[in-house]
Amino acid sequence: MLRAALIGTAAIGAMTSVAAAEQGDWIVRGRAILVSPQEDASGVEPAFPNGSVEVEDAVVPELDFTYFLTRNVGVELILATSPHDLEGTGDLEGLGKIGDVWALPPTLTLQYHFQPEAKVRPYVGVGFNYTIFYNEDATSSLNNAIGDTSISLDESFGVAVQAGVDVDVSENWFVNADIKWIQIDTTATLNTGGSINKVDVELDPIVAGIGLGRRF
Repeated sequence: MLRAALIGTAAIGAMTSVAAAEQGDWIVRGRAILVSPQEDASGVEPAFPNGSVEVEDAVVPELDFTYFLTRNVGVELILATSPHDLEGTGDLEGLGKIGDVWALPPTLTLQYHFQPEAKVRPYVGVGFNYTIFYNEDATSSLNNAIGDTSISLDESFGVAVQAGVDVDVSENWFVNADIKWIQIDTTATLNTGGSINKVDVELDPIVAGIGLGRRF
């Protein structure tokens, strides 16, 4: 019985050491994420000081790659792009949806993994993101109300913080849950036949996701 117990303990230890990420290892995760902007927007100046915009949530896939600098410290690159509807508020509320835009915010974080040899491995991270906006479009309701309008959003650079956990389901596969706050501040410019209006928007989305990962 003692011999069997010792063999079982050794086997568990071997499995743990195989499963633990080591310096130089990579892990890849795929997640489904909810991008929920916590926006704070100014008025649309100068024409609609009492009108503003609200940015809607989006659910999209995300892919990320983590490289382990040590057993506990990793660097993660997070890749995703999300579409967002722009809803009018205040004096613009009657127009409903006034535009839409895609956001591409590649984010790099430095992570600390608390229990690299455990089956359940929590981690935290901090880093930065660079956000590009593209495919900005005004809706027919906005164009009909004020004339043909083009929309453009400035690029953004900000910080990001995250917390998450990996839970093993096999030797190299695990499930993951993760939440991030990303600082994204931009200015939207509305050009209506040369007449310019601007609105400052702090998006600062919370990004919550769940998915599957693998060690390499």
